[in-house]
Amino acid sequence: MSILKHMLAAAVGAAALAGLSASASAQTIGFSQVGSESDWRTAFSADMKAEAEKRGIKLQFSDAQQKEENQLKAVRSFIAQKVDAIIIAPVVVTGWDQVLKEAQAAKIPVFIADRAVESDPSLFVTRIAADFNLEGRLAGAWLAQASKGNCNIVELQGTVGSAPAIERKKGFEAVISLFPNMKIVKSQSGNFTTSGGKEVMESFIKATDGLKDVCAVWAHNDNMMLGAIQAMKEAGLKPGKDVLTVSVDGVPDIFKAMLAGESDASVELKSDIGKYIYDVVQGYLKGKHDYPKWVLIPSDLHTPADAAEMLKKKGG
Repeated sequence: MSILKHMLAAAVGAAALAGLSASASAQTIGFSQVGSESDWRTAFSADMKAEAEKRGIKLQFSDAQQKEENQLKAVRSFIAQKVDAIIIAPVVVTGWDQVLKEAQAAKIPVFIADRAVESDPSLFVTRIAADFNLEGRLAGAWLAQASKGNCNIVELQGTVGSAPAIERKKGFEAVISLFPNMKIVKSQSGNFTTSGGKEVMESFIKATDGLKDVCAVWAHNDNMMLGAIQAMKEAGLKPGKDVLTVSVDGVPDIFKAMLAGESDASVELKSDIGKYIYDVVQGYLKGKHDYPKWVLIPSDLHTPADAAEMLKKKGG
C-alpha cells in the first residue's frame, strides 16, 4: 500500500472513530411537555427540538396532552431508559414528589422548565422560567393606566391548578387592588385554548348584557383572547374599541390582531427558550452545580406601537 493510501486509510479510520466517539458522548435528555394547547406551547416544543438537534442532543420528547398522569408515565420511562437528564414542563404544580424522588434515586438530574412545581427544592436542580406573577402585574399596570384606574374586568383564566394561571391571576390582582374602581366582575377558566376562550367569552357576553359596563377583557394567554375576540365580533362588538383587551404570550396572531385594532396589549412569554434551558442542563452535566433555584427568563409588554416589528421578528 502506498503512503497516500496509508494516509487515506488512517484519515477514514480517524473519522470513523471520531464519529463513534461523538455518538457515544451525545447526551440523551428526556423532555415531558404539557401538550399543544396553544400556539405558544407548539412554538416552544418546536424550539426545544430544533435547539436539541443543533447541539447534538438526543431528545426523548413526550407530549402529555395536558394530563399529569401522562407526564408521570413519561418521567418513569425516562428513568428506565437511564437518560442523562430530565426536563419537565409540568401540567400542574402538585403531585410530583414521588416521581422526583425516583429520579433522584436513579441519580438523574431533573430540571423544571416554564411552569413550576410545589415540591421539595432538593428534588430538582433548578427551574428555568419567566416570572408569571410579573406578567400579571405588567398586564394589570398597563390596564390601570389605559383605563385611568376605573374598570370592570372579565377574566379568562388558564388551566386550573397550573402555575401560570395561579401566578398571573395573583400578579394582576395585586396591581388592580391598588385602584378602588378596578375589579374583576366575571372569571372562568378557558383552559388556555382558543375554543375555551371563545366559549367562556360567549357566556360572559350573555351574562353581562353584551358586556354592558365592562371595560376590559383580561386573558391569561393570547389563544384564549383570540377566541374571545372572535366571540365579541360575532356578537357585534368591536374588541379593542368597545372594550380593552390585554393578555399574555406574544404569539404572531395576537400581533396581527393588534394591527387590525382588535387587541391592545400582550405580555411576551418568550417561546424560543431552548437555548436558556439547554445551557443550564448541559452546564450542570459538565460540572457546574451552583445554579440558583430559579433561572429567570425576561418578559416584555407589547402594544400596537411595536406590533409590526414583533410580527416580523416572529416570522408572522
